[in-house]
Amino acid sequence: MSRSWERAVQRNTKEINKRRKKEGKQSLSSPAVQIDRFKGRSIIMPFTLVLLILFYILMFKPWSADFTQSAGMFWATVGCYVLLAVFYYLRRPYLAVSKDKLETRRFAGFKTLKPLEVRKIVQMPGYIVIETIKGGNWVFSKLMNRYPLEAMSVRLKEFANQHQIEWETRAK
Repeated sequence: MSRSWERAVQRNTKEINKRRKKEGKQSLSSPAVQIDRFKGRSIIMPFTLVLLILFYILMFKPWSADFTQSAGMFWATVGCYVLLAVFYYLRRPYLAVSKDKLETRRFAGFKTLKPLEVRKIVQMPGYIVIETIKGGNWVFSKLMNRYPLEAMSVRLKEFANQHQIEWETRAK
């Protein structure tokens, strides 16, 4: 099916479902869009923040007699750094691959790529790099963010074949 046809079907299905809901009838099942989401786990940033907290505590020595700062503000700052580390640990990075787009979350927000915006996809040991035509490359690392690269490479290879995107395998 062409994309314009798919959009027309989705629009008509939505209108019919609204009408059927008003009539009290069961809604039509809409075709579910398959989205494969590969989640990682950020460990470098929380680890760095914990080391910074320890450095901060050891440098200012809040237990010593010559500690001149406000103890409440000191421990509030330490607590905020701990909360930030927990936030980064729980906020899992991901790559979502659907039929016609790639999506991920960066520091600046959610980013999406359409197949026309992808130059090529490179698979290396421990990394997958999605080279874009405009902007920076997307790098997914086993070391930095604990992504399941084997499953990602299988799905991205299907995506590349489906949209005639160049696939490259490098041996570092």
